[in-house]
Amino acid sequence: MRRFLLWCAQNRWLATHVPRWRFARRAVKRFLPGEGFDAALTAAADFRTRRIGAIFTLLGENITDLADANRVVEHYEEVLAASTQVQAEISVKPTQLGLDIDEDATYANLQRLARAAAKARSFMWVDMEGSPYTDRTLALYKRLRREDLQAGVALQAYLHRTVGDVAELMPLKPAIRLVKGAYAEPPEIAFTAKKDVDANYLALCAYMLPEVKHRRMRLVLGTHDTDLFAKAWRFAQAAGLEMSRMEIAMLYGIRTDQQMRLAREGFTVRDLVAYGDAWYGWYLRRLAERPANVWFVARQLLP
Repeated sequence: MRRFLLWCAQNRWLATHVPRWRFARRAVKRFLPGEGFDAALTAAADFRTRRIGAIFTLLGENITDLADANRVVEHYEEVLAASTQVQAEISVKPTQLGLDIDEDATYANLQRLARAAAKARSFMWVDMEGSPYTDRTLALYKRLRREDLQAGVALQAYLHRTVGDVAELMPLKPAIRLVKGAYAEPPEIAFTAKKDVDANYLALCAYMLPEVKHRRMRLVLGTHDTDLFAKAWRFAQAAGLEMSRMEIAMLYGIRTDQQMRLAREGFTVRDLVAYGDAWYGWYLRRLAERPANVWFVARQLLP
């Protein structure tokens, strides 16, 4: 099922036609409060009343015109200015800022957003995309940190290389959002069995949490697997970490009851709120992360 969903995510014909189908637009509402930012902001404000923060991300990737990248940057600057009331962060994809066109221009866009985030007393995350972009994304992030710009980067636990990437980032006092990974990757470079991905995720947590305790890095666990989070919390307790410094991020529309429970218990919880009309590939990758969500989609298709 996961392989099939990832194949669908990469199929150009489906990407062109499926977003036009009414039932598909109805099903995707599980994961998006709406296509416009106003809907995302309303959702974040509601979460804020429940002591849950937000991370905003505008859907879209692989832009082919730097003018489009500049419009994305301008949009995020407006988002940051409007988000002070909900204390939200932003998460941006390098290919949405021009990485397929000009790496230096992409870095300038990241600089601009990192400074805008600092001015708004917010924070910018650099998303990780498929493995062809891993080295270039990390190179951009290292440049940001060497300039002492406050930013974080998403790392994928299913890649064999991630432990080495963490080790290289440690001297830069990084912020890392650890996710499992949602792209189709070959077994030569990625764990393919869930149990192996989970085991590597926990091993990476055990490696990083002592650094978090000593305030040499920030770690956000991007997972909907509350059992996995509970195991990581036991590692954190052994390291002497306070509950409020144990951070977790989940997607909008997934396990909201668990997000509220964890927030009530005293963990730092953020809801990643995506919006925009370029939702097709992103949506299929979300289903592939947890194929059990397919049953929810199937129910939406019934009368």
